[in-house]
Amino acid sequence: MRCVIARYPFDLTKSEVEEMLKGIRPEQPVTGPCAVISRKLYPVKQVGEVITKQDRRDFTAFEVTRALTRLGFTCHETPPAPATPAPAPATENPTDSGPDSTSYIGTTLG
Repeated sequence: MRCVIARYPFDLTKSEVEEMLKGIRPEQPVTGPCAVISRKLYPVKQVGEVITKQDRRDFTAFEVTRALTRLGFTCHETPPAPATPAPAPATENPTDSGPDSTSYIGTTLG
């Protein structure tokens, strides 16, 4: 698919992009626009630099994001939040003295 990045046309396929990034570690921490490529989260500027062989200042993150989306990659404006484990279910305590409790110890009735 023909993509224009930094005013230069590139004929790219999804498999070519995956092959270009094989063996390249994603920069950490990923804080801005990013893309999932081969189950790894890459900053789009890093991807753009690899696939265009140009300096990152020559193109915008939007240009690379648009090209990667058209190729079928999942892109995010910010990194997705890490999955957090579900909270443990609360167990009922029969000695609870919460608002539904019938214990009147220490209260003045009247």
